Amino acid sequence: MLTGIAQVAYLVRDYDEAIRWFVDVLGFVLVEDSPRGPGKRWVRVAPSGGKGAELLLARAATAEQQAMVGRQGGGRVAWFLYSDDFASDHARLLANGVRFREAPRHEDYGTVAVFEDLYGMQWDLLQRKP
Repeated sequence: MLTGIAQVAYLVRDYDEAIRWFVDVLGFVLVEDSPRGPGKRWVRVAPSGGKGAELLLARAATAEQQAMVGRQGGGRVAWFLYSDDFASDHARLLANGVRFREAPRHEDYGTVAVFEDLYGMQWDLLQRKP
């Protein structure tokens, strides 16, 4: 029986810049940072709430991979970050320099606003309705 998605690979230019952004700006926790041979590391980050999949920060190693950094979503929202206190998390992210592409809006499924990460990828900050 399949039980869940553990990690999702997320292409980055540099391990340390990505760790700083996810940990210092978004408030994620660094779950693991282990060497895996010359120039490679196994780096996992996750939201501090401990729910959902982790991101496996994968350093782009080839020209083809480097061209895909920031483009993994094909120009649309590809990542969905749940919040249990939208107003506080939105304010904290703004204070940390996160660029929101829109003001928060209320939809039938909850409160949401699209923001960009350090590579320009689009994320939804989302508090779902009960």
